[in-house]
Order: sequence, then C-alpha cells, then structure tokens
Amino acid sequence: MNHTVKLHAGAECPPIEAADLDGNRRDLREPAGGADWMMLVVYRGRHCPMCTRYLNQLETVRPRLAEIGVDLAAVSGDSAEQLARHMEKLDVRFPLYHGLTTAQMRSLGLYISHPRSPKETDHDFAEPGLFVINGAGRLQVVDLSNNPFVRPDPMTLVSGLAWIRKPTNNYPIRGTAAYR
Repeated sequence: MNHTVKLHAGAECPPIEAADLDGNRRDLREPAGGADWMMLVVYRGRHCPMCTRYLNQLETVRPRLAEIGVDLAAVSGDSAEQLARHMEKLDVRFPLYHGLTTAQMRSLGLYISHPRSPKETDHDFAEPGLFVINGAGRLQVVDLSNNPFVRPDPMTLVSGLAWIRKPTNNYPIRGTAAYR
C-alpha cells in the first residue's frame, strides 16, 4: 500500500525550493512582486499537452491575481532542458521552475506517476496540484488530482480568491473541522 502525506488546510506549507532557467533558486512558498499571498501550481511537465493549455489559461488570469495580491508560479519535475523546450509552447509571463524532486512531491502530498514509456518523459512526475498560501504562510487552498483531466477553472478560482481576500467577507480557511 502506498502512503502519502496529506496536507491539511490551514497548515504551514512545507519548504519547496526550485530553480528557474537562469539557475536562480527560490522558495516557492514566498510571494514576490509586492503580493502577500502565493499560488503555486505543480504541473506534470513538458510531455503533457493539458499542462501546456492550463499554464496558458493561467496567464489570462495572472493580471487579476496580481490585483488581489496573489503571486503566481509553477513548477514541475522536468529538467532545465525540458523546461526550456516547453517554454517554446508557452505564452506565460509568470515564473516557471524545474527540478521538483520526488521528496518534494511527497512532502506536498502529490500523486506521483511513472512515465508510460521513454517517449513520454524520462522521470517520475507529479500529477497536478495547486496550493494557495496566505499571508501567514498557511495553506488557504489545496487542490490535488491524480490525473491531468481535473483542475480548477482559472476564472472560478480567481473569482473565489478575490471573494476570500475581501476583508468584509471574513471567510475562514475551509476544511479544517476534521483536524480540531
């Protein structure tokens, strides 16, 4: 039986450090550019056409995320070379990172898959995950999938985050009742 960590809503996000194509390393829990919340998207890799489409869709909501104080970054287990080749198919301005390790995938509670063949990719890879980390470093939103077909709609997600961020709504982190 496989055992995985389940990240609990409201818990601190574990450290996740990865590199960009220039070799700059970043703690992906930490927002940049004046934002105080972070949205970290984990995608399967260059081999996944649905990931390419989803990342391009996220670019369309990136300006709205910035308006509500949410930084956006994405990461996969791909190598720097694979990410560089993937960038040819992408039209995104948010940062992408490579080299997510199996240990990091496990610490995030992600589903991990083996490639179906060497033509798909040359390494185990994480299935999609999305984490929104609030200003206190806590997991506000956790979304995990075991396949590329189930992901949050970007427009619905951003609309919901805008509502959550509005102070008069006083919206708590949801899904915490089972852990009290």
